Amino acid sequence: QVQLVESGGGLVQAGGSLRLSCAASGLTFSTAFMAWFRQAPGKEREFVAVITRTGVGYYSDSVAGRFTISRDHAKNSVYLELNNLKPEDTAVYSCAAKIGTIADVRRAGDYAYWGQGTQVTVSY
Repeated sequence: QVQLVESGGGLVQAGGSLRLSCAASGLTFSTAFMAWFRQAPGKEREFVAVITRTGVGYYSDSVAGRFTISRDHAKNSVYLELNNLKPEDTAVYSCAAKIGTIADVRRAGDYAYWGQGTQVTVSY
């Protein structure tokens, strides 16, 4: 079955950096849209970034210019580089996958597969 396993979260001071990883198995990785979402306590799940099959990345306005999404087809993995972190970036970050076409890359409901999430905490 499809598995997405995130890693790389942690506690970091404001202005710091982290690199999240998501290892995928059980799917044809090269055909998948891969995305990162996040959810802070008491808030709805929020789109962060998506990368197409050909490696083009799209970002939410709140992270554009600070976060970078990438993928490695040889390792069946997607990454999210988080730079200049702010306390409001604190959340559980989850990766998601969708095979084939997708109607709206920013809509969580369009993704079929999800990881368990990794906690990112940014202190003042």
